Amino acid sequence: MPDIEDPADLPAARTREVYTPSALTRFVRDLLEDTLPLIWVEGEISNFSRPASGHLYFTLKDASAQVRCAMFRPRSTWLRFRPVDGQRVLARARVSLYEARGEFQLIVESLEDVGEGALQRAFEQLKAKLAAEGLFDAAHKRPIPPLPRRIGVITSPSGAAVRDVLSVIARRFPLVEVDVLPVPVQGKEAPPAIAAMLAAASRAQRHDVLLLTRGGGSLEDLWAFNDESVARAIRACAIPVVSAVGHETDFTIADFAADLRAPTPSAAAELLVPDARAVARTLERERAQLQQRVRRALEARSQRLDHLLARVNAQRP
Repeated sequence: MPDIEDPADLPAARTREVYTPSALTRFVRDLLEDTLPLIWVEGEISNFSRPASGHLYFTLKDASAQVRCAMFRPRSTWLRFRPVDGQRVLARARVSLYEARGEFQLIVESLEDVGEGALQRAFEQLKAKLAAEGLFDAAHKRPIPPLPRRIGVITSPSGAAVRDVLSVIARRFPLVEVDVLPVPVQGKEAPPAIAAMLAAASRAQRHDVLLLTRGGGSLEDLWAFNDESVARAIRACAIPVVSAVGHETDFTIADFAADLRAPTPSAAAELLVPDARAVARTLERERAQLQQRVRRALEARSQRLDHLLARVNAQRP
């Protein structure tokens, strides 16, 4: 029977290294965070919660696995959408470990809706392509007439945008004629309809300027104005085109292709027509200046006539 070694007699090299739970989880956390870079993880949100602290806690899962996630303030306040259970998202995150529970987790730096993220990438790709062709070059931009007689508004006839535009124009300069050229502004049928209306207006040559507009919405709602056919129809149009799509912070491909971009439909209407009261004040000022110039010219000619008459009388007393 072999002799049993006394633990006290074991060599130092064979002495066991003992971790506490805190030391072990801290070691594993540092190992994960130092070894793995920022990664992208796509999955479905579940168990979403937003406590009073403003931090976000949720699980990302697929059919076979799940991982806990945390997104801390202030990054959680920068989101452009409100995450909900069942939503597919794309997370850029650091791999870490929650020491208090020994749980593997992701510290999320940014979060994108999968659908919106795909649309944003498509937007950037199309923008780069058309910019490389010179479609957005300032040299191609046509001047907007300072006082158009007739404006064509390409938009939905039942949307809030057309009401805003008509209201502003009626208040500022009601003498301008406005034609509403109806098109759908959302959905698959919208891009071909908008492109066809731009082409028809170009052929008709009835308008001095065209306004392409709709109200605000999500990136998906505004997607008809990010269509390549719409951008090319704008540049092919023989009439200057003003684009006013969505809110002030929204930018679409149509905005870059148009001759002028306005931040909102109401702002576009204000850019297109002058204020009638300002025009009246300008006309009154110019009328007064013209009267003064005519009076001075008549006085100068009358004085010269008197001078010539005096010379005649001096020569023929």
